[in-house]
Order: sequence, then C-alpha cells, then structure tokens
Amino acid sequence: MTNSSRFMPEIRRRTLLAGAGSTALLALSGAARGQDTVSGELVVLNWLGGSELDMMHSIQKAFLAKYPDVTIREVVVTGQGDMRGGIRTALMGGEVVDVLINTWPAFRKELADAGMLRSVDDQWKAFGWDKLISQSWKDLGAIDGKTYGLTYTFGDRSGIWYKKEHLEKAGITEPPKTWDEFVASFAKLTQAGYAAPVAIPGKYWAHAEWFETLLLRTAGVETATKLAAHEIPWTDPAVKTALTKYAQMLTSGCCGAPNTMLANDWDGEADQIFQANTKNYLLIGMWMNNRAKNDYKLTEGKDYGLFQFPSLGMGHDDTSSVDAKELLVTTNGPNPKAADAFLDFWTSADAANILAKAGYASPSSNVDASLYGEAQKVATQAVASSKLQFVLGDLLPGDLVDEYRVQLQKFLQDPSDANIDTVLSAIETKAKGSY
Repeated sequence: MTNSSRFMPEIRRRTLLAGAGSTALLALSGAARGQDTVSGELVVLNWLGGSELDMMHSIQKAFLAKYPDVTIREVVVTGQGDMRGGIRTALMGGEVVDVLINTWPAFRKELADAGMLRSVDDQWKAFGWDKLISQSWKDLGAIDGKTYGLTYTFGDRSGIWYKKEHLEKAGITEPPKTWDEFVASFAKLTQAGYAAPVAIPGKYWAHAEWFETLLLRTAGVETATKLAAHEIPWTDPAVKTALTKYAQMLTSGCCGAPNTMLANDWDGEADQIFQANTKNYLLIGMWMNNRAKNDYKLTEGKDYGLFQFPSLGMGHDDTSSVDAKELLVTTNGPNPKAADAFLDFWTSADAANILAKAGYASPSSNVDASLYGEAQKVATQAVASSKLQFVLGDLLPGDLVDEYRVQLQKFLQDPSDANIDTVLSAIETKAKGSY
C-alpha cells in the first residue's frame, strides 16, 4: 500500500512500514481524558491507500471544516497484504492514537481483549446513531454485548467485476447467471483473444475470495459460521465440496498459469482487465468501484459493471459474502471528545454522500441513494436481499489465516482431489492450535 502525495495542510502524517507475523498484541494502558470543547489534535491510525485514501482525506477535510479547532495527525502504516501485522507493530512500538480504521472482526476482538478499545454504546445513545444506523450494523461491531465498532462502509464480496466491451466482443449478451453459463463463457472469451477469463490475485489473500463465496453457495451461512468458529473441521465434506468447485473452475481454462496468479495482488490483476484488456472477470470488494472511477477514469454502468456470483442450484444461492470497514476508539487516546465527534461525523449526510460519490455504500440513512451508480446499486440490492456472512478470512485468528492463505496458494498450483485433502488437512492441523 502506497502513500498519497497529496496532503491537506491540516493533516500531518507519520509513516510506518507494516511489519509481518502474528506476535501477540501488548496491552497499552492509559485513561481517556475529556475536554470541554472539540479541539486539539486527533490522531488517526490509517493504512488505506490509493483512491480510497483520497476518499478518506476528503471526509477528514469536511470534518475539519466543521471543527476548525481540531487538527488531524495520521499514523500511516504502509505495506502489502494483510495489514494487521503492521498495525500491531505500530501499537507495540508505542504509538498512541485516538482512532483506528479496522476491517477484521477477529482483530477487533484481539484489541478489545488487550484492553485497548473503548466501548461506544454511550455514543450510540448520545448521538442518536440508532436512528441512522440499523441494529444489524450495530451488532456487527459488538463483542459479547458491548459495541466497539462504528461501520462506515460495507461491501458485497460476492460480486464479479467486468468490462462490458469484453463480453460484447466475445458475443456474450449478458453476464452469466448460472455456474454452468459462467464456466462456458471461458471458451468464448479465450476465442475472442483474451489471455485468461478470470483474474486470480494469488500473491497474498485475494485468491481466497472464490473459495469463500463457493462455500456459502454450496453449504450456506450456517456451515461457514461453524467453520469460522472451528465448530466443524476443515476436513469436513462440505468444505471439500467448495474447494472441488473451485478446482472445476481452475481446470476449465479460467486462469492461466499458477505462477502468474501467485505473482500478482488484486490491483495488478485489476489493471490486466481494465487497462491491459487481457483478462475479464475479477471477484473483489467494492473498493474496485472507486479504483475504476477514479484511477482508470471509467464510467460506471457504461464501461464496466458488476454481476452477482452465478447460482449453483445447491439450495444456497441466496447467500453473499460481505465486508465492512469500521472506526474504533482507543482507551488511551488523548482526545476522546474529538474521536467521538469524528465517528459521529461519518453518520452525517456530508460524509455519507462523499462515500456514495466515490463509489462506496454508507450504512447511514442520511445517504442520498440516488448518488449510487449501477454497480453500487447491484451490490446494495444483493446485500439487502441475501443471507449474509462476513468474509471468512477476516474472522479467523491471525496465525490460522496465514496458514489458510498459504495452503490455498498450494491448491492453486495443484487442484487435484488428492491435494485438496492435503491442503485441508494442513489447515485443520493449524486450526487445532489456534482457538
């Protein structure tokens, strides 16, 4: 993840390189200190990059316009892949911040267990968030009945991005609706001159996206929930069924050579579709919308679109994987009043509409839904009409998620039935010591 070179004068930044590994988090102590007015320095730990970082800065700028006595200092964690290791390194190195940006429920619990997070239940009442944010989003940010996270955006992770002219060139009149139609489209796209119909970013984590939605579509949210909590083993037949479906895609000419998949992260694969025009389908989160609009300068709905994961006809096609980004406040942050005001600002029409214009969904009822483009409307409708399951990788303990992703990389190199058994056994061995 790279730093933006465009900074607002009110925002000062300190950059830290993301660390690796899953070292236990050290608890930091210190009591929150109230202030009479919303003023002073607000310290935000930020790991976002690219056009998503630009969106964050736009909202920070709007916040500072409302609270001119506040300044923002960002502690910026940069790196590649899963950013939890870098955040741990920053906090264990003594960084003291008021607000954290988080997307991993398992990491939120880790921070709460370490005594680092302040509950925001009182803020829900005082600011009236319950009138703007649904109970389901409040529940998503809770641990054991206490609310810690305020979701500021959410995304459909079972949507597939594509460039419309590619399907037209291949004689495909509309995006495939069923799994068989989807697999059959590979040959048409290859014959139209595209190198690989499906872009699989296998370098860090994004190759797991296909398995996670396939698990939902073959076994349902109940099975995925049990697997995340290790209430069923990774060697369960339902898990193997999902990986077998993934193998069917890999052996049907979807994706090119494994070494190419393992060499690229999601942004590089997105470039292959939307700039190089060599690939066609990408299963990735809603930040792709922001990238397509702002980095590639494409028109949503005209140049590119999103279609929901094709149906498999196994009784679970009403399911979707979702993610969310949330704001957390710390117990030892020196400016809790500004931190609370910052969270409250994200529920406002000003912030919600900045999100919508940038291609992101807001959970706040203050959002002007007419600002959503075609792709975002598809995603929002899918989330509203589906049984939902949070991204599996974000629910797993840190040491287990690393093993899970590495083993799926081995699966990409050899999707045989025998290797599926080997891969799932290795993940299960790690899982037995991770809970």
